[in-house]
Amino acid sequence: MKKIMTITLVAGALSLIAAGVAFASTNDPRIQQRELNQDKRIDQGVASGQLTPKEAGRVEAQQAKIKQDEARMKADGKLTKKERAKLTREQNRASRTIYRQKHDQQRARVN
Repeated sequence: MKKIMTITLVAGALSLIAAGVAFASTNDPRIQQRELNQDKRIDQGVASGQLTPKEAGRVEAQQAKIKQDEARMKADGKLTKKERAKLTREQNRASRTIYRQKHDQQRARVN
């Protein structure tokens, strides 16, 4: 029962984040594509059991923060060079976190 509830919560969070991507799109397609790629990596990690529900929640929260920062920066209609660089650094950090969490020894049970 607890496992089903956790999976449901993770799936719900992924849906909300996917909706946020559409809302907070930038004028930089590289940033958009990278967000989508990282979301796919997280989904794949959950499906394969490489990410535990707790790890998935943490990396999803990290992705959500990046998207919030992006939306805030984009409030004036465009991203400056400095803002793009900050988003890139945040995405690099998130990418490293996803990699480390997927390749550590913790595994979720997949039935």
